Amino acid sequence: MAKVLIPLPHRDFDPSEAAISWSVLKRLGHSRAFATPDGRPGHADDMMLTGEGLDIWGFLPGLKRLVAIGWLMRANSDARIAYAAMEQDPAFKNPLPWRQVRRADFDGLLLPGGHRARGMREYLESEVLQNLVAEFFAAGLPVAAVCHGVLLAARSRAAHDRSVLYGRRTTALTWAFERKASQVGRVVRFWDPHYYRTYRDRPGEPKGFMSVQQEVTRELARPEDFVDVPPDASNYRRKTSGMVRDTSDDDSAAFVARDGNYVSARWPGDVHTFAKTFAAMLAERDKVAASR
Repeated sequence: MAKVLIPLPHRDFDPSEAAISWSVLKRLGHSRAFATPDGRPGHADDMMLTGEGLDIWGFLPGLKRLVAIGWLMRANSDARIAYAAMEQDPAFKNPLPWRQVRRADFDGLLLPGGHRARGMREYLESEVLQNLVAEFFAAGLPVAAVCHGVLLAARSRAAHDRSVLYGRRTTALTWAFERKASQVGRVVRFWDPHYYRTYRDRPGEPKGFMSVQQEVTRELARPEDFVDVPPDASNYRRKTSGMVRDTSDDDSAAFVARDGNYVSARWPGDVHTFAKTFAAMLAERDKVAASR
């Protein structure tokens, strides 16, 4: 079976995207290794785990644990269960430092996302990780990226100094989803209104210029290479509402995009299908290797 690398920041990665992916790979027998900036275990965004702080009273210590909107916005139960199990994995407890990772030791790469600028910018802006991502693409190994993980891939440069995603089709966190979350965040976290925007538009820039979708699109060969759910897709409303997530046995709400040995997804609501698609890619690679 394949050995997969899962890089993480020190803190604030999305628990669903990391843990569900880990759980699917584990169930299917693939080996998992984690990497963090200094080799210490990472920690997911606590608000995405508990929901605390995602309500309009979330800045009040005495009321913070009373969760309403936060109950809807946090990771769902299967993701929280998977995260608790992942925390006990020896590989998660003993990650590699980013700088010590050798691409030759792995058969695939999985890039989770997360939106909280406090911890995620370290991950998204790391030249060490960008160079590593470029090595995986150059080697033709399976790569999976979800949500802001696609932004890390888009910022990674190939030998011709273009993004590794140039000439590929991809999806990522859409501006429709990011805008909707940001609008809710400005109300329920009025004291911290930009919690859902990792990068804010600068003065003079159009709305959404620094969104994940628009930055990724600027790195592609053609704007149409950024793909989203087509209007005639079955279960279109489930896939685009931002309120329904896929499950281990129901992919009707999911949307993923595969381009050869690369697969991408939009948000935690796609992650079961995303991880299973990636696992299938790894199995295809194993099959080809075994036939040689």
